[in-house]
Order: sequence, then C-alpha cells, then structure tokens
Amino acid sequence: MSDTQQRIGQLVKDNEVVLFMKGNANFPQCGFSGRAIQILKACGVDPKSVKTVNVLEDAEIRAGIKDFSNWPTIPQLYVKGEFIGGSDIMMEMYENGELQQVLTAPA
Repeated sequence: MSDTQQRIGQLVKDNEVVLFMKGNANFPQCGFSGRAIQILKACGVDPKSVKTVNVLEDAEIRAGIKDFSNWPTIPQLYVKGEFIGGSDIMMEMYENGELQQVLTAPA
C-alpha cells in the first residue's frame, strides 16, 4: 500500500465524518463540493465537526482517493470509516432519509 493510500486510510479511520472535496467547508471550490456541505448541514451536521480534505492542495490525495474508493469523482464522503459516495448519492440518501440515519447511528 502506498504512503498516500495509508494517509487516506488514516484520515478515514481517525475522523467520524470525512469529506474529500475541492476547497473547504467555508469556501467550496466546485458546485458538487458545495452541495455536499449543504446536504450535511441539512442533516444537522456541524460543518466544523466534518474533517474536510481539500484535494486541490494535495495532488497525491486527489489522485489516490479515486483509487482508494474505486470511485471516479470528488467529493467523496466517508462516515465512520465507510465510503458513502459522492454528492449525487448523498442527495439520494438525504431525500430518502438514509443519510441522516447513517450520520446519527451509534458507532
């Protein structure tokens, strides 16, 4: 496993909610990343409690996260170590109530 994959694995393991995104919670730098933050807020998640990783600042993470999750796009949400999906999946899960359950379920 590469150093990058280990770093990503550690981030996912050490933080309850991790969002790999373009920009950060206060200043998303793409529409999908902004939408992901808005969905989390709508679920009652304090953006300060979300570990955001700005892939624009780290080319290795930007490339490595796609291999790590086997998912081609960013943003990517992880909750309690589990890959949830990108903003489209987050929106679907939010609309049917699944995302709220995942976020509030005991670890």
